[in-house]
Amino acid sequence: MDGLKLRNVGKTDLQLSALGLGCWQFSNGRGLIGGYWSSIAERGVSEIVKTTLDGGINWFDTAEIYGRGGSERTLANALSRLAVATDRVVIATKWWPLGRRAASIAQTFPERVKCLSPYPIALHQIHQPFSLASIPSQMREMARLYEQGLIRAVGVSNFSAAQMRVAYKALAGYGIPLASNQVKYSLLDRRIERNGVLDTARELGISIIAYSPLEQGILTGAFHRAPERLRTLRGARKLQVTAKRIETSRMLIDRLEEIAKKHDATASQVSLHALVTLHEEAVFAIPGASSVQQAQENAGALHLSLSDDERREIQEMSLRVSDNG
Repeated sequence: MDGLKLRNVGKTDLQLSALGLGCWQFSNGRGLIGGYWSSIAERGVSEIVKTTLDGGINWFDTAEIYGRGGSERTLANALSRLAVATDRVVIATKWWPLGRRAASIAQTFPERVKCLSPYPIALHQIHQPFSLASIPSQMREMARLYEQGLIRAVGVSNFSAAQMRVAYKALAGYGIPLASNQVKYSLLDRRIERNGVLDTARELGISIIAYSPLEQGILTGAFHRAPERLRTLRGARKLQVTAKRIETSRMLIDRLEEIAKKHDATASQVSLHALVTLHEEAVFAIPGASSVQQAQENAGALHLSLSDDERREIQEMSLRVSDNG
């Protein structure tokens, strides 16, 4: 598979590259969620965005909760500084539901538009299944945005198989397909293959968007090569990237690096390419990038050409070491 073509998201006409850029790290270190990452200078963000686009990635995923709109504004500012045409990029963002009712979707949408201006919102997503409102009422509000031509597609995030079915059925009542479910998924975390999420998504024609596809950096091999990096981690990331997980994943990382060497690539590129080709075109992924080098590596994953035997071996080894619980 020499170069991954654009794919339709679910049953929509929205065409995206198999990889997008996750923009959580553009939060400027603001807020409880945004503070997970250190701030990146304006020039650095622009360079990351330019490298991403030049590498063939055509979409960016952000969210209201990332720095309380900070990530959205930072992304839009970078695109504007680069004079990127509005029809050259696709923007996905998310409504934060915690403690809110469905009416909040319409009430907060103008702020999303303002933060991302002049770039339109193509894919609008429910960030978590934690709203005070029912899923059908949330889908009703999303349908109104769609019918007004304010968005091109509706998605959800972190929804279970059952919750996804409810959202799908509710949207279908308006003649609108549920485009996607954004969930945690990687070669080291394949729980959606066990809990019905992936099977349900494929049955209903809903795309999976994988976040944390590199497991917070574990699948890059950086911590295996330099375990002392573990001491530099902060916050919640320390709970996810542990010495135990580094050791249990070593066998997979070693093989990813061997395969990568044959293709003049990196372990992270092989990992990303394998993930978005495991299930034909059902899975997209949104790795982040805090540097130009990481952005180059992400985009390079689109252009690998792994053999069927290599993909099969990665699949089998991944299943042996992944979190399936």
